[in-house]
Amino acid sequence: MTRTARFGVTLPQIKRGWPEARDAALEFDALGYDSVWVCDHLYGVPLPSLPIFEAWSELAAVAAITQRVQLGTLVTPPFFRNPAVLAKQIATIDQISNGRTIVGLGAGWFEAEFKGYGCRFPSLGERMRALDETAQILKRMWSEERVTFHGQHFSVEDVVCEPKPIRRPPLLIGGAGERVLMGIVARHADIWNNLAVFQRHLGEKIEVLRRRCDEADRDFDTLEVSQQCIVVIGEDEGTARAGLEKAKKIYGGHMGAELEEHGIWGSPDRVIEKIEQHRRMGCSLFCIEFFGRDTRIPARLFAEKVMPAFQ
Repeated sequence: MTRTARFGVTLPQIKRGWPEARDAALEFDALGYDSVWVCDHLYGVPLPSLPIFEAWSELAAVAAITQRVQLGTLVTPPFFRNPAVLAKQIATIDQISNGRTIVGLGAGWFEAEFKGYGCRFPSLGERMRALDETAQILKRMWSEERVTFHGQHFSVEDVVCEPKPIRRPPLLIGGAGERVLMGIVARHADIWNNLAVFQRHLGEKIEVLRRRCDEADRDFDTLEVSQQCIVVIGEDEGTARAGLEKAKKIYGGHMGAELEEHGIWGSPDRVIEKIEQHRRMGCSLFCIEFFGRDTRIPARLFAEKVMPAFQ
């Protein structure tokens, strides 16, 4: 099944104030982007001393001032919050936004922030089990009158969540693990997000995910594929190339790994071509971090010159 291309964009969050985040959210909403995203970290990445807004608090504020963009996290891990309380928080934000939340979930990886805030940080296998339990609790609390659940990591007893979300918020699960993580995706997710560091492996990961869906008796076509990505765009190739060289130095191996070979960069025409390559592999949602001090500038160029090619 070929899905319509959707474009989301990250909000200013690390080392940025609320006026900058607010103005960006309003502009992205007006420019026609499908969604806005924040990372769910308690410490700025890669240094704990970097100032950062808490994800769901920021999205609550954005929900109140925007009209149409969906609002999501990349990604919320277990153990930061009790999953039943998280379900209640998200239901509230969904009411404020009139049904625009997307709940991005993942296992978490930045050990220092978990331990610094007094949150558990067990083994990856345990975090995966906790992720599965979190997904179950969220979905049930948004659809059932009362929920009792006793898992290995989380329990709720006859819990009520009212008011419920306007709609059952879609669950996005991000990660690259081909056995356990993708099994959780096949059972619970509406969207799977491929991390930027694995962008070159998108096609291979999608094929593995198809197999996990078959094992779970899940129709793969009911699952949307998204790609976390940096986009470096310029009016011409020369400008984009200069931006690319700066981006590779700034982002390094986490977000900028093999950006030149496999990422989305260049003039608008080249960016369209790169997006088409991802589309042919089965990706329809692009969670974009635009390169630039004021990300509204490249976002305007992208909205004007790239997005019309996919409408």
